Amino acid sequence: MILKVVTSNPGKVEEFAEAFAGLGIGFEHVRISYGEPQVSTLEEVVEAGIRELRAKGLSDFLIDDSGMFVDHLRGFPGVYSSYVQKTIGNDGILRLMEGVSDRSAHFRCCIGCCIGGETIIVTGVSPGSVLCEPMGRGGFGYDPIFSPDGKRSFAEMPLEDKNVISHRGRAIGLLMKELKRKGLI
Repeated sequence: MILKVVTSNPGKVEEFAEAFAGLGIGFEHVRISYGEPQVSTLEEVVEAGIRELRAKGLSDFLIDDSGMFVDHLRGFPGVYSSYVQKTIGNDGILRLMEGVSDRSAHFRCCIGCCIGGETIIVTGVSPGSVLCEPMGRGGFGYDPIFSPDGKRSFAEMPLEDKNVISHRGRAIGLLMKELKRKGLI
């Protein structure tokens, strides 16, 4: 089986391929634009994306939406994480957090998977904190400023380690469990 991963970020495709290795599922990187409505949850974004992509005739695909939710900033950037990353980036988030002692945050990843007539939506969460400065050169997006353990950033972790504890890794685990439960893999 080949699942199309609809994303502009090829790094996500690698994470899916690594996690599903040995299960007989291949992944194809597909770039198809779809709207991301300004709504209040990642799940609403994914549901709208699924509807739009199905209306375009796409099948056997998955999409995801992720966000970093900073407690001190009342969940910001949250569902706006991609836009915030493009506009103020990690430096902007760090400026907003200057002098703040409560640096707790979490990442959320919502994955929507459509296989035939089945739709599965799952969400994974990875708690952690915003670092005081970027650390590491790996990963993408907020990875250099987010630490799941207070010791190293996601950008410093090998992909296989990150996949075990990351929001996307946890969501992928939940997706695999649901696909198995429904007999799809």
